[in-house]
Amino acid sequence: MIKIAATKTNLIKTKRTLALCREGHQLLDEKRKILLMEISSLTGQVEKIQKDITDVLEKAYELTGKAIISMGKTKFEQVSSGVDIQIDLTISEKRTMGTTVPEISLSIKENIPFFSPLGVNPLIDQAIFLMKQVLQDIVLLAEKKNVLLRLEKEFQKTTKKVNALEKIHIPYYSEIVKLIADRLDEESREAFSTLKEIKKRIAAKEL
Repeated sequence: MIKIAATKTNLIKTKRTLALCREGHQLLDEKRKILLMEISSLTGQVEKIQKDITDVLEKAYELTGKAIISMGKTKFEQVSSGVDIQIDLTISEKRTMGTTVPEISLSIKENIPFFSPLGVNPLIDQAIFLMKQVLQDIVLLAEKKNVLLRLEKEFQKTTKKVNALEKIHIPYYSEIVKLIADRLDEESREAFSTLKEIKKRIAAKEL
């Protein structure tokens, strides 16, 4: 049972609160829709990057296998030990859609030439190129997955707020507005009836 004084002041205050709830619901619902679209887009991007990584790795392993067969395992290991690549990761953050998401950048430094080309199968260079590409894709995948996870959490939080406004707060304040308005209308009718009756009595006394 809702207990609140049926006054014009309370009616105005409640109407303002109800208007804010409805405005908040609209904004949050728009945010939820945008988040859902972004999550859907990111999901597609993640799936594509994962497939690209798998495809490139398969190709790199295939080239490596052919190089080993061509050069021999011992020679291949000697050449591989000369590969000097340094990897540097930089992680920063940015705000998007009300949540903090990571930005990851990869820097690859190469001290070339790694080995003399004499007696070395050129497939090794191709395999190295593909492996560097895979590293870039893995970093991109890590960034996208992190963003996806955080946006999913933000989507869940936003959905809870939308549902709370839609199912609890808006119906509650709507009921209060109706209750106060009905009481004020009833009091107004009673006051009018009382005034009318008083006028009748005054008119009767004047006769």
